[in-house]
Amino acid sequence: MTFRVDASLKSGAGHVMRCLTLADVLRENGAVCRFVCRAHPGNLIAFVQQRGYDVVTLPRAPDRPAAEPTAGTYAEWLGATWQDDASQTLAALAAAGTQDWLVVDHYALDERWERAVRASVRRVLIIDDLANRRHDADVLLDQTFGRDANDYQGLTNPACELRCGIEHVLLRAEFDHWRQPSLARRESSRLGRMVVSLGGVDKDNISSEILLALDRCELPADVEICVVLGESAPWIAEMRQLVRRLASNVELRVAVSNMAELLAGCDLAVGAAGTSAWERCCLGVPTLMLVLADNQREIAARLAATGAAQLLVSGPGLQDQLVGAVTALQSDLTRLLTMSHKAAALVPRSGASRLASDMVGAFA
Repeated sequence: MTFRVDASLKSGAGHVMRCLTLADVLRENGAVCRFVCRAHPGNLIAFVQQRGYDVVTLPRAPDRPAAEPTAGTYAEWLGATWQDDASQTLAALAAAGTQDWLVVDHYALDERWERAVRASVRRVLIIDDLANRRHDADVLLDQTFGRDANDYQGLTNPACELRCGIEHVLLRAEFDHWRQPSLARRESSRLGRMVVSLGGVDKDNISSEILLALDRCELPADVEICVVLGESAPWIAEMRQLVRRLASNVELRVAVSNMAELLAGCDLAVGAAGTSAWERCCLGVPTLMLVLADNQREIAARLAATGAAQLLVSGPGLQDQLVGAVTALQSDLTRLLTMSHKAAALVPRSGASRLASDMVGAFA
């Protein structure tokens, strides 16, 4: 099975991380998985290889924009024309032999690319959360909260199986494992430990703004703050300097392998409204949430409406908002438990095992 997916400073790490989640479960079911990734700035190719997967690396082409839009405003994320990308992917597929499945998770690819490559694989699975372009696939997965098949009316071929909604969310097994310990912690309604994690890249260094705001809060002396960054984040050195300037109860962790454990052991998170939002929901972690990309706005609005998270607005007033939000939570810690219950009810389990079993079983 082959995955065509990229990470970059523009697209972030979420697409690769959710593909790795599926690949891990497929591997547990006996499948052999490989990745095809372009070497964008901020790529996670080395990380994917460290996880034990072969990667075919497509060359970076920063000075060669797409000849025509491939998928609206996301065309530049591809780093090539869709025709060149399809040709390079076909070469990677040919070298690997006939593949049962090609999994595609890329906002810059649509039905034209899919038609160009699908004859070289037995089935195509698309992972999407935009519902803004046509696809030619056998299965389409959109794990967006509130999404249903009607949102893809006219955007897929008639035979495509649509798996839409939060019940299909792809979460690593560690989140199912840590769910009960995490929910048990919430019952105490305390604020002893916080985690700040704004995606693998945090290209605008919002984490620094969050830390500076927390430094202004009148937090108890024993409150611990953990900041998590990915290894491709461009501000790691600056963040280390900031952490050293602040109180000793602040720590920085880079490229962690135990994110579920860290979240399960915290009482409040500050995070983005991307894929990680569902991880926090599964663990029932109360969250102050930010929108860091346009495609996160719908998710953020829906989550905030349920009471599963409190939305903060990025911009000049962010620090004041965060200080106000933390101060309000400190004055009424029962709000943490309420938020936790609402979040946990949204994502009781991962859909990765069910999907992987169906994919492997399709050719058993």
